[in-house]
Amino acid sequence: MASPEHDLDPVRDPVSDVLDKDGVRLTVDDSIATVTLTNPAKRNAQSPALWRALAEAGRLLPGSVRVVLLRAEGKSFSAGLDRQAFTPEGFDGEPSFIDLARGSDAELDATIAEYQEAFTWWRRSDLVSVAAVQGHAIGAGFQLALACDLRVVADDVQFAMRETSLGLVPDLTGTHPLVGLVGYARALEICVTGRFVTAEEAVNTGLANLAVPRDQLDAAVGDLASAILAAPRDAVIETKALLRSAQTRTYEAQCTAERQSQARRLRDLAGLGE
Repeated sequence: MASPEHDLDPVRDPVSDVLDKDGVRLTVDDSIATVTLTNPAKRNAQSPALWRALAEAGRLLPGSVRVVLLRAEGKSFSAGLDRQAFTPEGFDGEPSFIDLARGSDAELDATIAEYQEAFTWWRRSDLVSVAAVQGHAIGAGFQLALACDLRVVADDVQFAMRETSLGLVPDLTGTHPLVGLVGYARALEICVTGRFVTAEEAVNTGLANLAVPRDQLDAAVGDLASAILAAPRDAVIETKALLRSAQTRTYEAQCTAERQSQARRLRDLAGLGE
């Protein structure tokens, strides 16, 4: 079985380290990029520095990349926001939550928007992103997994959205995909109770695409990446764009979009594309 760094082509360049800082490592192997959370001692707890590194990883992706894999070292995918954020002093060199609350509406909005940049690029139309999730994925960790297009989970996974129990809301782009995947009622119940969602429920509700034993997680994600890469890139991009827009278009508008997309594909295949 393939692994995320498996050789998918007869000839390739060696795996290159592109970024490695603040608990985030980015490696690129031709068409596959792997973003790894690298602070297992703290269960990959998140901070503004980590979010900036994740955003930088997205900006550094070379044009050859078609699939981005998100992984995490250790027993937990991510335990969520580092608890230091809730202390009066916060993180060194960063505004504390109290400082943020004291700022103007514009300043507070701009700061949260900057944090969200770590979570938005995973759904770019030219990429397919796959999260490999094991152990705890709580709060910001849950939202980071939700930022990806697809999720493969280990059988020990435990998702939880704990922001509401702390008097906060999920603000790292997780609410939109969560409702889209499991529906409004279940999403509301998951968020306001903060309960754990196990692997079986995640698959049954569409939150995860596949659940496998923990020791098979990397291989399963590698196999999925290989299957995605087997299809022509432009067809994958067009299909992803169609599916992403289906939720907001009317049925008739979606039919029109399908016709227009297929016309582009047929002309490209016939050598008549622009």
